[in-house]
Amino acid sequence: MYLTQTLHRALQQGPDRPMTVFGDRVRTVAESADRVARLAGALRGLGVGSGDRVAILALNSDRYHEYLLATPWADAVLNPVNVRWSAAEIAYALEESDTRILLVDDTFVPMIPSLREKFPGLSTVVHLGDGAAPGGLLSYEELIASSDPIEDARRGGDELLGVYYTGGTTGTPKGVMLSHRNLFTSAIGSLATGTFHTPGGRLLHSAPMFHLADGASWASGQLVGATQVMVPSFTPTGVLEAVSREQITDALLVPTMIQLLVDHPDVPKFDLSSLKHVVYGASPISEAVLERARKTFPGAEFTQAYGMTELSPVATLLLPADHENPSLRRSAGRAAPHAEVRIVDPDDNEVPRHTVGEVVSRGDHVMLGYWNRPEETATALRGGWMHTGDGGYMDENGYVFVVDRIKDMIVSGGENVYSAEVENALAKHPSVAACAVIGVPDDRWGERVHAVVVLLDGLQADEAGLRDFCRDAIAGYKVPRSFEFAEALPMSGAGKILKRELRRQHWGEREQVN
Repeated sequence: MYLTQTLHRALQQGPDRPMTVFGDRVRTVAESADRVARLAGALRGLGVGSGDRVAILALNSDRYHEYLLATPWADAVLNPVNVRWSAAEIAYALEESDTRILLVDDTFVPMIPSLREKFPGLSTVVHLGDGAAPGGLLSYEELIASSDPIEDARRGGDELLGVYYTGGTTGTPKGVMLSHRNLFTSAIGSLATGTFHTPGGRLLHSAPMFHLADGASWASGQLVGATQVMVPSFTPTGVLEAVSREQITDALLVPTMIQLLVDHPDVPKFDLSSLKHVVYGASPISEAVLERARKTFPGAEFTQAYGMTELSPVATLLLPADHENPSLRRSAGRAAPHAEVRIVDPDDNEVPRHTVGEVVSRGDHVMLGYWNRPEETATALRGGWMHTGDGGYMDENGYVFVVDRIKDMIVSGGENVYSAEVENALAKHPSVAACAVIGVPDDRWGERVHAVVVLLDGLQADEAGLRDFCRDAIAGYKVPRSFEFAEALPMSGAGKILKRELRRQHWGEREQVN
């Protein structure tokens, strides 16, 4: 299969149906196809050759959608850039992947001088905005208007689709190489559950489109003929308005986004009845937030997807029926239809059920490898299994419970403490809106369990009360020995808590003892 196949099928079966919606701008399938073919022609005219990387640094828009299709149409390779990165991080990724052409919107135009200074090889920058292109940049709209459409290269199968750089939250970013087969395997497997996206529905993109979680959702939407509706970025009001105005049927969110939506004071003002499927990831959802979400979106089913960029990105799914069982809501679900999953020890032997080990996965969704990193690729893919670095266990029915990143495990007084277990206990406190648990230096214990807590507006809690609350749910050595209260937790573009940032405040440049 090839990514642009979805556009050919849509053009054949419904050229006049709306394909993209961005603000007041609606483009049909036929209009989108023409613009994609012309953009591909423009890329070729700019010197883009077979397998060359083309990057984009932009907020969500219909033009992002066009980029995702036009780049492989031109026989080139996607390189979506993390919009939360610094200029130094972006320049590093562009230089390492030898990406010499960048599409950029108005939000990130101010970064261009710094990027060019740090990476002189950045030869061409295309401006995605509506107005005139700034000096030294080419106009996206003028390129499309002045370029002839070209035939689709039909780049597909095991050929490289994109280089997706990891978040850099645990060190130097790595370029994950994914093929068309990788992405479609994950998308089709997820859709096979029947609970992922609505055929012919209206799919909202409020999560960042640079991230593969949204990219996979977009690809699934393309497969089922969805209208792709974009908002520039997530804001509670913007999403509520979009769901109501555009009669959205499907949305990809993370639990922090869901919580912000359901707690918004203006929720009753919006008609949210159209929403049928909510797919969430990055972390499990708390029971309290899930119950509020069900009341806010009464017609929606909830599916949790667990995985990582290297798995294109889905490995397991917690389906709507699973959410009816409270004991499974902290689970990441069971192996998706396209994936094989198991839990292994350090020697890659499968461990008994309910025994914590490393989560590994195998199948056609597993990445090709890391860009220019053969040794790290070999380590990650040893034995044909992608080693996720996540610690977890599997129950007797195949449900996977992720307990922690292996590197995030806290060793306190010789005891292993999995932060996710402590966070689950803390999150049930009625005053806690969000929390993160890390290990911090301790002269006596080596590390001590430390909790960073965000309280719900208007509610209070103190250390003693929180500690007593946790003690009722988990063993004493797992209970946080220290607390701090914050207004918010640092988040990645994918909605994951940046524990590296929290640890840095306590460890500085020192390494953790484990």
